[in-house]
Amino acid sequence: MTHAFGERLPDLRVRPPGPKSQQWAARLRRVESRNVTFVSETFPVFWVRARGANVEDADGNIYLDLSGAFGVAAAGHTAEPIVQALHDQAEILVHGMGDIHPTPLKVELLERLARLAPWRSARGVLASSGSEAIEVALKTALLATGRTGVLAFEGSYHGLTLGALSVTHRDDFRAPFRSRLFEGVRFLPFPGGPSGAPVHEALTRVREVLAGRDGGPAVGAVLVEPIQGRGGVRVPPPGFLSQVAELAHTAGALMICDEIFTGLGRTGRMFAFEHEGLSPDVICLGKALGGGMPLSACLAPRRVMDAWPESAGEALQTSTFLGHPLSCAAALAFLDVLEKEGLVRRAREVGDRLQSRLRDRLGALPGVRDVRGRGLMIGIELSVGDGQRSGSEVAEALLRRGILLLPAGPQGNVLELVPPLTIAEHQLDFAVETLVAELG
Repeated sequence: MTHAFGERLPDLRVRPPGPKSQQWAARLRRVESRNVTFVSETFPVFWVRARGANVEDADGNIYLDLSGAFGVAAAGHTAEPIVQALHDQAEILVHGMGDIHPTPLKVELLERLARLAPWRSARGVLASSGSEAIEVALKTALLATGRTGVLAFEGSYHGLTLGALSVTHRDDFRAPFRSRLFEGVRFLPFPGGPSGAPVHEALTRVREVLAGRDGGPAVGAVLVEPIQGRGGVRVPPPGFLSQVAELAHTAGALMICDEIFTGLGRTGRMFAFEHEGLSPDVICLGKALGGGMPLSACLAPRRVMDAWPESAGEALQTSTFLGHPLSCAAALAFLDVLEKEGLVRRAREVGDRLQSRLRDRLGALPGVRDVRGRGLMIGIELSVGDGQRSGSEVAEALLRRGILLLPAGPQGNVLELVPPLTIAEHQLDFAVETLVAELG
């Protein structure tokens, strides 16, 4: 059976990266900071077209995308309703003045997000990147509590702008800029995965810090990813997050859930915190929200967000592209697709089946340490040691088989599967068999 582009299996014409990708890489190296894009003889390929779960590179190779483009393509690449919304909007208004002369689309999107939020009334701030949403959340917590201290977790990733970098745990990102980072952030153990801390140990440390027994500044914000994505798809044990939230509220701190990666259906619920039965004080969204356009949001109940003062003509938190009409139009179309196509339920049902199959087929292999996740956010943790391939090596080998995915985790030994929520069953069948062949 011949499938349309979007539902095809990989089809490689040349060994990736092909000559055209290599030519683009050479040109890029001449004009981009050498720190941005990793270039080697085996990486990267340059994308020129995508639809559904397929990506085509500059050499005409077709891949199966299990990365979802960092989880952005939740509704599939180039989803028709989103493309149509962008086309329609681009014909009438491309750019507005978000905090001066807004567009109706900005209002409609904030109203839509307020209806999705877990509070009776909600307010939000729109931005362009996940890092910006985290910055807004941290500022909101400071205004609402008057406390500068932040509690974050080992393995966390919240972005690379200076405020977000202060609460990102990875030392390779932090070290060059340590002298400029806020020192009032305490990183505590995060339980989850074979290498995670015991729950009682993690909660004991949370209690100590919130009680001020470590001598640091009083904590006004407890920031957590309900599932650590870039940290290695680390899922906390049941009840951990709800206990952290209870401790935070007792201590007068705000619970901030970074749902930039996990939110909007990825884990089989609208928000990943719903698996824990908790209601955070602040939510950060991004990635999938824009349907492929740059967009993020920070949401909170009015009692929290109204800690920000009334605007007197100058906003304390804004940007040139705040509430950008194209991004808002794409986001509204994405939320329509999410609802009409039942993608939250599909992520749960398809993800549960996929995770079960991966455990059955990979669980006994000597090079596989763990298979875990929720919905269509799944991590395959590889063993580390002499003779074991790194996650990057496996990812490059899979690229040559026509599969796109990324390694995650502090040691880069977790294969991160976050495909479009629309991925077809026969594509998942191929993905499973290819992973078994490569890891077996």
